[in-house]
Parts: sequence; structure tokens; C-alpha cells
Amino acid sequence: MDNAGHGTAAWRVRGAALGWWLVAAAHAAGGDGEISFRSLLADMTDLGQLAEYPSPAYTCRQFSSYDRASTTPDDPATWFANGDSGKFLRVEERDGRKEFVMMDADGPGAIVRIWATHKDMAGTLRIYLDREARPAIEAPMKELLGGQHPHLPPPFACETSKGFNLYLPIPYARHCKVTSDLEKFYYHVGYRTYAAGTPVVTFEPGQFAACAAELKAAAGKLSAPEMALDLPSDAGRKTADLSIAPGERAELDLFEGERAIRLFRLWWPPSGDRDEPALRACVLTMTFDGETTVAAPLGDFFGSGPGIQPMATLPLTVTKDGAMESRWPMPFRQRAALAVQNHGPKPVAFQLEAVAVPRPWTERSMRFHAKWRIQHDLPTDPKIDWNYLTARGRGVFAGVSFSLDNPVRKWWGEGDEKIYVDGEAFPSHFGTGTEDYFGYAWCSPQLFEHPYHSQSRCDGPGNFGRTSINRFHILDRIPFQRDIRFDMEIWHWEKCAINASVLAYWYAAPGATDAFPAIRPDDVRLRPMAAHKPTVVPGAIEGESLRVIKGVGRLDPQEWDGDSGGAHLWWHGGQKPGDSLLLGFQVPADGKHRVLGRFLKARDYGIAQFEINGTAAAAPIDFYNEGVVHTKEIDLGTFEMKKGENQLGIAIIGANPKAKKAYMVGLDYLRLVPGS
Repeated sequence: MDNAGHGTAAWRVRGAALGWWLVAAAHAAGGDGEISFRSLLADMTDLGQLAEYPSPAYTCRQFSSYDRASTTPDDPATWFANGDSGKFLRVEERDGRKEFVMMDADGPGAIVRIWATHKDMAGTLRIYLDREARPAIEAPMKELLGGQHPHLPPPFACETSKGFNLYLPIPYARHCKVTSDLEKFYYHVGYRTYAAGTPVVTFEPGQFAACAAELKAAAGKLSAPEMALDLPSDAGRKTADLSIAPGERAELDLFEGERAIRLFRLWWPPSGDRDEPALRACVLTMTFDGETTVAAPLGDFFGSGPGIQPMATLPLTVTKDGAMESRWPMPFRQRAALAVQNHGPKPVAFQLEAVAVPRPWTERSMRFHAKWRIQHDLPTDPKIDWNYLTARGRGVFAGVSFSLDNPVRKWWGEGDEKIYVDGEAFPSHFGTGTEDYFGYAWCSPQLFEHPYHSQSRCDGPGNFGRTSINRFHILDRIPFQRDIRFDMEIWHWEKCAINASVLAYWYAAPGATDAFPAIRPDDVRLRPMAAHKPTVVPGAIEGESLRVIKGVGRLDPQEWDGDSGGAHLWWHGGQKPGDSLLLGFQVPADGKHRVLGRFLKARDYGIAQFEINGTAAAAPIDFYNEGVVHTKEIDLGTFEMKKGENQLGIAIIGANPKAKKAYMVGLDYLRLVPGS
């Protein structure tokens, strides 16, 4: 489906939509005690609110396109189902078109996040509020979610490594429905639901103009969070120069009284190896009113584990010169202290600073929690739900930082997030892939940063090596009254063993508990990773090296572990039966040569006929397979060839009845056997 006819990036306001706004302009942006577009804009950047249990109270849940075959963890065969595209609540006919319903929820409530991805993001997104016949918001998906709309530039909306994100609060008093006319794509819609009777002012398009100042202020704070922290003149400040020998522990009293730490800085002298072993080996603990609620390696605490990975997000910043800054609010009633234990073999030295402001402790006040765990040599087969967080008590979930050691280039993050709140039997957040949860898509190794999420490291090639990612739930924070459990599927394209670590951030009332184990010295010993060396088949003419003479569709080198040379030639992008491709390859000498080829098979690959220099090769080959695999070497036949460039022709003749009809072909290599 193309984008023709959608016009420029602009809101389409139907019927009397502007009239609604003009009639209610005096109160539509919200007044005292009301939930409104204006009040929720302030919620986007006010980290201080995280430390108070929400009032009015609400739940936060998510609609998504997860595979509906996943119904119960008691059935492992379906619980990890992976057909996550194009799953909707239902299909509706409206104005002569089909609309695929992504969300349908009663209010009062508010949308707090929309994420989606598709190969070209065609189609229109429509948001219907309070059961009105016409949408309050109607815009091309790529423009609305990709930061191209004039009212919603980055960081409200943006594309981050192929994932399209919209962080825009859209409140509604009675009901909300979200649809698209694009039939196959991946999506999440996060939303709050308030208790019945909570005063919520429904969003109206004219509020963009009424709240122009608030939009500008929010964008400024999101884009430069370190400049947005307005500390009062009576803020207390504590600084220290710490030098810690191997095996030693440094302790530091910070503040007393009813206060909250609003700024915590650390300056680490960077070295050529990015200080990865030392930052992982030094464990930070923080204690508030005698309760230790923070336990994490230093680098991981600042969201950049295991070393110094530059990034800038709303709560955390790391610079390339080793400066780290946390803006998480950390309230306490009587006393705050910290300690750093050096589990490494070398002495460490760094500077730190903490700034605290007066803050009354109330019945809604909560303590800051940040806990870390790691599992070395975690097998990827069989698939499991790996726990990010299990906590009990009353609190609010605020995000995670995750790091991974991947020994292969194949994608490690096909697994979905599953978040259970207050004893739910089925998760109220069920995602579509690990990278989708973290705001990007298609296992992209491209680095990115956004106020609410980032990928600060992906060593490569492909997804080999160490990866560091995070996502922070600010506007979409998740309250819980009794408990929360956050699992992420371990769903890897390769059977191997990985090292996985996670740091969860949350707030909880005094006395809350969690399931994080104590950090042991062996946990924080950074294990070296061997350099990636792709296998090369002797005599292979790599598919990605062939010259394209002519053809339709797209041709790209695609990295894949197990490929000779680490990549193959991928023919994709819209070909159909009857389409053909002509490639040139080099032959060292005149004479007869037997041509062997190794290819890939997958569920969206076609049936192809090959020819060499215009002469048909072996019988057509069916490249369908439910999973992605290599073929064995296939004998295409023996041909008379000339020295220099010869030609390989590929023609699409159909597809297996079970295949998704995309008619792709993947060529790893050709190999010539002279004189055959």
C-alpha cells in the first residue's frame, strides 16, 4: 500500500473538531485536579513525580500485535509463538475502506506511547475519542510516528533505528479507539486507565495552539535534560575523591533530613580500554533510611554497561570523557549513604558529587530502587522467559538497562516482553520483540539515543559482541499496588550461550522486597570476548561480490553467521513470478566447469530457475523453509565457460504453497570445479 493521496504532514480535523476546541478553550487544556493534555505534557519531563505514587491512581497497559497463539506459559510450543505482525482486535468497514483496530479501551484514560514498524510505513493512523464518528487525529503513519509532522517534531516523535515512536499524551474522558488501514505491521499502544469518575479532559486538535508554550518547554527539557534540572538555592552538595584498593570498600555518608537527591555525578578517568573491567568490578550500593535499595556495577547503574558508552537520556547521561550523571530523584526521610566495593584486581580512583534538595516525606512518597543481575553462559535453547524484575509492595516501574555478550552475528532479541501487574495471570504488556520494546526494530545494530531510550553500543559485525540498550518509562510508567513481574523471552536465531545482564529501575514504598540476588565478585568479572572471524569456504565466489547486470527488486548484502565470508546476496523487494536477475561472475580459465551453489531457505523465499550463460541449469529449486537455514551445495550442472566474466541468470517461477509470497532468493556462494 502506498502513501498516495495523503498529502502533506498535517492533522486532518473532521467536521466540527475545531468547534469542540473553540467552545471549550477555557478549560480544555486542564485546570486544577484535571487530567489534561497540558498536565500530561508536564508529566513527560517531571522526573520528580516518579517518587510519588500517582494521584489520581491509574493502571498502565499495552495493546500490541503479539502472536495470539501465545495463550498460556503451560504450553511451550505456543507460548513463544513469533508471528507478531498484523494481529488486530478486529477489522471494521468505514467510508468504503478497511480499518484494522489496534486499540479499543474505555476511559477515562490517556494514550502514552505508540510504537510501530513496517518496511515502508505506508497507511494512515486514526484515533477516535469518546466514540465520535470522526477521528480526532488522522495522519499518515510515517509522518505522525516518524517526527515529520509540524506539530510533533523529534523528540515527541522520531524514527530510531527503524522503529517509529510517538510519545504524545492523548487524554480521553470516555473511550479511545486506534486504527490503521495498513494491514500488516508491528505495533504497540501504551495507555493509562484512571478510576471511573476521574476528571479527564479529552484531547482536541486545537490544543496544539493553546499549549504551544508547554510543547516548546517540554521539547527543550527532553532535548537538553541536563539544562532542565532547576536546583534551588538551598540545595545541599556533597563531593568526594575516592581511591579504592582491590578488595576494599569505600563508604560515604551523604545527607540527613527530609530530602531527595536530585543529581548524582561521577567522573571516571577514561583509558584506552574504556575502563570496562573496572567499571563492571566496582559495585555501587545506596542506602536510604537504613534500607539498601541500590546495588549495581558503576557503569551499569548509569545505563552504559559495562564501560563508557556515550549517551544522553532524560534520567541518565554518559559523556565520552567519562562523566556520568543521574537525575533519578532519590527521596529519603532521615539519612542517605553510599558505598563502593572494588572487586577488581586494580586500584580505582574517581570523583563524585551528590546534590540534594528539601522534600517533605508523605504517605505517597517512595524510595528509589536500582538492582542488577547477570547470568553467564545462558543457553538460548530451549527458549525461556528470563526475569528482568520481580518486586513486591506498592510502587512504580520506571525502566531497565540491558547489556548482552553475543558470540555470533545472528539476532539474539526475537523475544517479547511480558509484564504482569498485581497478580495478573496473563501479562498486560505482551510485546513483539526485544528491540521493539527498546524502541528500535529489525535487529538494527545502528546506535541511537532518545530521551526515553537508547542503543549506546553494538560492537558488530552484525549483532556480534557487546550490546548496551535501555528504555525508561516516564510518561508510560507502570504503577503496581501489590507486585510486578517483568520477563523477557530469550529467543535467539542461533543455539549458543550468551551473557545477559539487566538493571531495573523502580520506586517502591518502604518495606518493599525484590528477588535480585546479592552481587558476587565472580558476577562482575568481565569476561573477554573473542574477535569474530567469519568462515570462508575455499574457492568460493561470494554471492555478495557478484556484479549486477540487470534485474528487478532490490539486491543487498545481508550478514548471516554461517555464510561463507559472513554474508550472502539477498534478492528481495517486490519481485514476482516471471521476474529475473542477471549477475556476472569471474572464471579464471576457459573450459568446462561444474557449478555448485549454496543458498538460503526461509518462509518467504520462492522457487527459482537458474541458468549459466543462457543455458538452463538443474531443475527449479524450492527455497521454502519455515526457519532460515542454509542449503547444502547444490549442483547446478556442468557448462562450457570462457575466461573472464560469465553470467548467472535467476528467474522466479513461483513459490511453495506454504510460503509467504515474497519470492526472495539468497545466494551464499558459487564454487567452480574445473574439468568436470
